Order: sequence, then structure tokens, then C-alpha cells
Amino acid sequence: MAIHRLPRPRDPLQLGKLIVDIATGQVLDAVDDGKDASASALGRLGGLKGGKARAKKLTAARRSEIARAAANARHAEKS
Repeated sequence: MAIHRLPRPRDPLQLGKLIVDIATGQVLDAVDDGKDASASALGRLGGLKGGKARAKKLTAARRSEIARAAANARHAEKS
């Protein structure tokens, strides 16, 4: 499970108190988010591979078609 920092309060006085509490050891500066770290890493790895694998699989004609559609969407008149 992944461990993250406590959310910081927006109020400066509460933030100061939290910092002192963390420094003196009265509060642990960690929150368990309930996610599996190895599953998160595996999902990220798949996401990093995905775009390159898709680009390699596309034909030149299909890439051109996708680019043309994107350009048309960018330059279309906004209503």
C-alpha cells in the first residue's frame, strides 16, 4: 500500500500547529491511501508502452487521417 503525506490545512495557524506536532512526534506524517503500489506501477508501465505500440501498428494512411481530423477539430469555428 502506498503511503502519502497528510493533507496540509489552508489556515496558517493550523498548519503551524501541524508542523510542530509532526516535529515533536505527536502526529505521524503518513496516510495510507489503500492502493497497491505494485499494481500502480504495473498500470503506469502499460500506459508508457501503449502510445508507442499503437503508433507502430498504425499505417501511414491511418496516421494521416487521424492528423487531418485533429487539425480540422483545432481549426473549426467555435460556436
